[in-house]
Amino acid sequence: MGYANLVIGAIFIPVIGAFCLPLAARASNRLRNLLSFAFIASSFILSLKLIPLVLSGQTILITKQFALGLNFTLLADSLAVFMACVSSLISALIVLYSFGYISHYENQNEYYFMVTLFLGAMIGLIFSANLILLYIFWEITAITSWRLIGFFRDKPYVLKADKAFLVTVFGSLVMLVGFLAIYQQAGSFDLPVIREAFKTQLISNLTVILILAGIFSKSATLPFHTWLPDAGVAPSPVTALLHAAVLVKIGVYVFARIFIVNITPDVLWHTVVPLAAGLSAIVSAGAALLETDLKRIIAYSTISQIGFIFFGLAIGNGVAILGALLYILMHGLAKAGLFLCAGIVEQNAKVKDITKLGGLISTMPVTAVSFLFCSFSIMGVPPFGGFFSKFLVFNGALASERLWVVLIFLIAAFMTIIYLFRVFNLVFLGKANIQAKESSPIMVATVATLAGLSLVAGILIYYPYKFAQIATWQMLGAIK
Repeated sequence: MGYANLVIGAIFIPVIGAFCLPLAARASNRLRNLLSFAFIASSFILSLKLIPLVLSGQTILITKQFALGLNFTLLADSLAVFMACVSSLISALIVLYSFGYISHYENQNEYYFMVTLFLGAMIGLIFSANLILLYIFWEITAITSWRLIGFFRDKPYVLKADKAFLVTVFGSLVMLVGFLAIYQQAGSFDLPVIREAFKTQLISNLTVILILAGIFSKSATLPFHTWLPDAGVAPSPVTALLHAAVLVKIGVYVFARIFIVNITPDVLWHTVVPLAAGLSAIVSAGAALLETDLKRIIAYSTISQIGFIFFGLAIGNGVAILGALLYILMHGLAKAGLFLCAGIVEQNAKVKDITKLGGLISTMPVTAVSFLFCSFSIMGVPPFGGFFSKFLVFNGALASERLWVVLIFLIAAFMTIIYLFRVFNLVFLGKANIQAKESSPIMVATVATLAGLSLVAGILIYYPYKFAQIATWQMLGAIK
């Protein structure tokens, strides 16, 4: 299979496959589940096959010309392949977990359809090299996440799904206006053309603001953050998918794709974006310290950690960007593990209030240790993967001499340690208030796998480090 076909297959196997799942369910629910996993795993495998090419510094550009600049243009470079591998790997593990979690709920056909289509749209967005094509896939992720957040049909849950949809779609419409402004300046929606055009002209600050509104709304960054904790009403595999693996990472990816790879904004934004990210990180960390709902705490943690990724990318030097890319991987593995551990606790204990739990380490030992391992990675404890990503982000920031922003993020990092230890202490240690056991072997095995990967990714840091390093070099133009 040629490299171009690998890219197309990674996108359209899950996209087209999603529409086959309701038909497969007529034969067997088990067949539907296995096919959903197979479609997403296929996307991961095909993305893996692209790694040798991009590690050699090469890229794949696929273009089909249409009218009005609405071209079907795909680009596979090291950044895109890195993101595709991370997203599809974590999504495949989340679908495996779903086999146990979703098995006794209604609307299973819609669940597997939406999850599979969601991942396909995410991969399509990652490889898009045309702003309108990117926008189309962006909106597909909004529609599918809306239905997934509202999986339970109770009115309060539906209202929160509607809130998430309205906030993110409003942001995307504002972003679309920014894309149109870029078209007015560059005469094209294709990113390779835009990159050449903006070598000789500056992008206006208003255009940057419009695009950042869409990016921040999708990534739940202050002041667009409130929809993400409310999305915790969704099933735990959905919250893991949205918070850890895919949805909130769309914003940071598009920020990197537009404002690092293709357009250099005014130097002012190297201060404004880190400041916005820092405020988002510290405010959401404070909310996590006060919250008692297990999934909402982890959701606020996601908002805080996304701030660290924006921080690294916006600093703009090679070390900080490298740390931000590694942060995407390490945070994805660990945060998916935390949400899925929360799902095991919630489903078996029937309680999400951490003040009413306790002592679960005696009856849920694997879940407890997995939660602790994933927490260590989020905190940045060596040798877990999160240590290296956080270290590089701070190292790059110090090299840029933005000490005041570094201080904000140091405080947010310290708060991370406090609220995660608070959760572990109240849920798993102390006196047992509720008797609950680990039930589904596949759910427990999945969280153990994510916890193990969070540790192994740190021990074998050389391999993700080299991949992210080459992506960073290519983003900054050291590799053409």
